[in-house]
Amino acid sequence: MLTSSEALAAIIGMALVTIAIKASGLLLADRLPTQGFAAAWLRHIPGAVLAALVAPAIATGSPAELVAALATGLVFIITRNLFAAMASGVLAVYLMRLWLGA
Repeated sequence: MLTSSEALAAIIGMALVTIAIKASGLLLADRLPTQGFAAAWLRHIPGAVLAALVAPAIATGSPAELVAALATGLVFIITRNLFAAMASGVLAVYLMRLWLGA
């Protein structure tokens, strides 16, 4: 299979941009605040991003997504284990979609 020079240049360019973004994150991580308001605010970003990604799926999805969200929350409250909660959510949405035929 032959690859055109434009496609090869695009692939190399995307790889370089990806590496630059990841390297800049590692280099800037040492300069982030570790105490105070900004540090507290930065600690809440991952949860806010996850909620922003999950909320539309729950609001506009089928009942399978709602059941999976409830199962995920319940397992996390009981076990305080994030991996177990995520695994139960994936399993719940899979089983509900099989059961509902969605």
